[in-house]
Amino acid sequence: MTIPATITTPAQAVEIEKATAGRLSSTQGTTTIADTVVAKVAGLAAREVSGVHALGGGAARAFGAIRERIAGASASVSQGVSVEVGDTQAAVDLQILVEYGVSIADLSRSVRTNVISAIEQTTGLDVVEVNINVSDVHIPGQDEDDTTPAETGRVL
Repeated sequence: MTIPATITTPAQAVEIEKATAGRLSSTQGTTTIADTVVAKVAGLAAREVSGVHALGGGAARAFGAIRERIAGASASVSQGVSVEVGDTQAAVDLQILVEYGVSIADLSRSVRTNVISAIEQTTGLDVVEVNINVSDVHIPGQDEDDTTPAETGRVL
């Protein structure tokens, strides 16, 4: 769009504002979206994809498990999610635990697509990148909370 040298009508002013200001600001004010909002949207969107077992590294998941056992506390939706939010753009880093047997390449594409779509639809921000770090593979039947030592045939 070419911006005219002089603005002669209110309609031209509105058209220029739309082209240059983005979806989150106007002559009537601006909307600021906190990093935590984008992180929560990204976390929820990532968890929706089949094959994602959990988000976060081992320490974060252990802390989340402890937090869930405390009365009145709840697990953090944004666990394993790090974001950078600007005026019109966002970048997301995810740390995920995948289910065994799932194609990590296909899962990453699905997670990336779902996260980008959810953030852009919910916030109006343009997502410039979604980086995914696969930190572990969940094997069905393994109890993550099991702290008993493996049987070695030795007396403990």
